Amino acid sequence: MSRLRLLTRNKLALTGAVAAALLVLIAVCAPLIAPYDPARPDFTAALRPPGWTHWLGTDDLGRDQLSRVVYGVRASLQIGLLAVALAFAAGVPLGLIAGYYGRFADSVVSRLTDTLLAFPFLVLAVGLATILGPSLLNATIAVGVSQIPAVIRITRAETLRLKHLDYVAAAVANGGGDGTVLFRHILPGALSALTVQATVGIPTAIIGEALLSFLGLGVQPPSPSLGVMLSSAQAYIAAAPWMAVFPGLAIIAATLAFNLLGDGLRDILDPQGDSR
Repeated sequence: MSRLRLLTRNKLALTGAVAAALLVLIAVCAPLIAPYDPARPDFTAALRPPGWTHWLGTDDLGRDQLSRVVYGVRASLQIGLLAVALAFAAGVPLGLIAGYYGRFADSVVSRLTDTLLAFPFLVLAVGLATILGPSLLNATIAVGVSQIPAVIRITRAETLRLKHLDYVAAAVANGGGDGTVLFRHILPGALSALTVQATVGIPTAIIGEALLSFLGLGVQPPSPSLGVMLSSAQAYIAAAPWMAVFPGLAIIAATLAFNLLGDGLRDILDPQGDSR
């Protein structure tokens, strides 16, 4: 059975894939979807509840919540995708080197990984963002670096498993160089596990971005961000609960969509997935 058919038969994975695709579409088409300028205040419409003019209401400065949520989703997905790309760009080569060469290389990379893993993900991200300074770029770097250890461990484990297989040994016996063996034989075999890790890493990065922006270490006002919106909503949680509800629901929807997709891909790409 093809993997596409397996995906369509897995209802939760299919739901996650559709929701994730919809969120990406919203992020890409944000300028076309947002009915108002997300950063433009309108003090005559401050704290207006959801209605026909402003479907999700307005905030304390009269800015349209729907427009800000749409652009907030865009910022979250941007950081999520770029942070995961950064983690893979650094983590995959290190994991390949550690797993393939072993000994000194493995020892050095493993000690580096253990050092980073000694700090919880969010603590490490907050610490790095504090050192680098508050900005969208620095938040992306902080979240990406915090995900490198997980990528290294998965790549290393897959390399250790694959390098002893017959087709890899045959490639070495036929005179294949280290680069050829690593990138033409081992890395393609590890793509399934790495794909699942990517879909799991994106929601983690989204939560990391929301936390950093909530603390003032990520996206800076007046630029819209789901974390910034939640931070602004604290003072109005009783008078204008919609200021917190809709950004919170957007974060939940984004993380749930990619988690469902990741769980489904894990079942589909697992070599023994057909037996379950």
